[in-house]
Amino acid sequence: MNKIRNHITVFEHETLRFDKGEKRISKEQLIALQRYHGEGVPYFSLCHNGVKFNEYVGAIQIGNTLIEVLPKTDKEQDDENIWRGVLIGILKVVHRFNIKSTSASLLKIKPNTILDLYFELFVKELEYLLHNGLCKQYRKKEGNVLALKGNLQFGAHIQKNLIHKERFFVRHTAFDFEHKLHFILYKTLRLIKKINTNAELHSRIAALLLHFPEMPDIKVTSSSFDNIILNRKTQIYERSLEIARLLLLKYHPDVFKGKNNVLALMFDMNQLWEQFVFQSLKKEMNGDVIVKKQQSRYFWKPEGRKRRSIQPDINIIAGNNTYVLDTKWKAIRNKPAIEDIRQMYAYNHYFRANKVALVFPGSFDDSPGDFIDIDNQRKASGYKCGLLFIKPNYNIRDWQKEISKKITDWIIADMVH
Repeated sequence: MNKIRNHITVFEHETLRFDKGEKRISKEQLIALQRYHGEGVPYFSLCHNGVKFNEYVGAIQIGNTLIEVLPKTDKEQDDENIWRGVLIGILKVVHRFNIKSTSASLLKIKPNTILDLYFELFVKELEYLLHNGLCKQYRKKEGNVLALKGNLQFGAHIQKNLIHKERFFVRHTAFDFEHKLHFILYKTLRLIKKINTNAELHSRIAALLLHFPEMPDIKVTSSSFDNIILNRKTQIYERSLEIARLLLLKYHPDVFKGKNNVLALMFDMNQLWEQFVFQSLKKEMNGDVIVKKQQSRYFWKPEGRKRRSIQPDINIIAGNNTYVLDTKWKAIRNKPAIEDIRQMYAYNHYFRANKVALVFPGSFDDSPGDFIDIDNQRKASGYKCGLLFIKPNYNIRDWQKEISKKITDWIIADMVH
């Protein structure tokens, strides 16, 4: 098992350098990150003798050093354990780790990092698959056998078995465990064994490697997953393949010195916030209220080209009324970007919304507002656009309830007036 020599925790938008600062990376690790950045990753930008992290959060492991990037919206709260718990809680909600019908319902360890969370989830999925029995599939197979079956490949048979009369070179159909799904899962399991640093997972990974059929090594790309079609029997592989895709495609081996392999498990905090708010509303809101995400409408048609559409994050339909929300993971007070306000104006008109709002994390007071009347600049148009702030709650379940209550009160206030 690998041992982490260095565990660095930073918050989003912080900078790590090798030449100064309380938290540092080595020059070799910076070179590895620079090489990785050259492939076009958006997680961080390069700066003088270091890197500056963007709005992505998660974990980047370079060799035996783990860089953990956490979200943060409250300047007064800088406890890493609290924000780590917030991030893991959001990921569990967004990626539906709490679904009781799958093997992901009960995790045995308390995750210390995002990598721990995904590694154990993958291990749990494979334990579940082995317990229920791996699926076999038919495949075409060529080779020497001792009994004639399938189609004799005469040319190859003469070439390979001129001396060995007891053998037959045939092409036949085999029904076994050796198929693409298991190739991918076995490759992922080997990767986790190589880079895992959690002592509580070490023995479980070793047990899986002992019981999982050994598979040939294959090259895995995004198309390897795109071409997979699951059926009724293989549907139980869906979650394990999702995690395998995340890990295998995010892993970048160091082809130069072999010491600074990079695994980046990073998530766009804007997308996580959007999904978290949506899932919270779906879970908590009254059944008569319909919550939809990312519904688009065409709004511009350039001559000779395709139409362009606009797409708000969340649409809420309550009776005959429509409300539009756009989520932003930003720490602001009451001065949103003018581009965001213009965007909300378009949403208001194209979706015929009763009112629209920008939803931010934060403990500031809400800021209701009106779009100005086009013909009378001193008068409100009647079209409302507000800023809603939802204070982070470090108890994820309570936070979901607060999100639902905040939006419900906002809708009710419109109905009352």
